[in-house]
This record gives sequence, structure tokens and C-alpha cells, in this order.
Amino acid sequence: MRTVIQRVAEARVSVGEEIVSGIGPGLCILLGIAVNDSEKDAEFLASKIGNLRIFADEQGKMNRSVRDIHGELLVISQFTLYGDCRKGNRPSFSAAAAPEPAKSLYDNFVQRLRHTELKVVTGEFRAHMKVALVNDGPVTLILET
Repeated sequence: MRTVIQRVAEARVSVGEEIVSGIGPGLCILLGIAVNDSEKDAEFLASKIGNLRIFADEQGKMNRSVRDIHGELLVISQFTLYGDCRKGNRPSFSAAAAPEPAKSLYDNFVQRLRHTELKVVTGEFRAHMKVALVNDGPVTLILET
């Protein structure tokens, strides 16, 4: 699994002209699922993300997690994180999981995050989405298993 995590002041996702979900301060998580990923990968990343200390404390140091600040999470499926652009000009997505197993692991990952008792919202799996966000910092990290 591969994630791009952005610390945000706010974020929202739309499908067509309809806003399907949004958050205030917290994390926008783009999640890509590879062919060989498993529930262990989902468990590891959900735990890691919930405990990442990337929010400022009183001294301005990154010392607080999204849990510590009672932040919110927006999770967006993003198979293009496994786009391989090394050959030619058109990305290959052969490393990305097929839609059915990817959806199952995506749902598993979201459920694990929801067990943190934080607000967790999602985009719409396999939909063409528009994601709008205000990156706070900016802080953007890549985590993968």
C-alpha cells in the first residue's frame, strides 16, 4: 500500500457537482493499493497514520498526532499512485490491484481508521473525483508498506 498524506486545514471531495464529504483540520489521505497488498498492510498504515506526530505543539514542533488534536481524516482511493512512468509516455498500472480486491482492502483500511474514534470520511471508490484542500504547512508525506 502506498499513501500520500497531506496535513490540511480543510479538504473536500466532489463527484460531479456534488460535494460528497469534507473535513476540517486533519489529514487528507490518498491511498493506492498494489497487487500483493494484504490486511496486514492496511493494519500497519492505519496504526502508523493515527500516531504520526506531524501537528505542532505549543513550541511549534511536530509533536502531536491527528488523534492528539482531535483532527479529521479524508481517505481517497488513488490507484494512480501505482502508475509506472519509467517506460514510454503513458503510465502502466499493472502494479495496482484490480478493483474488487482493492475495494475490499480500501474498506478494511477505512474501518481500521474509524476504530480510532476520529471522524473518517471518504470519497467514492472508482469515481472521477475532484479533491480540494488547503495544505497546512505545507506538510506532505509518503508512507508505504
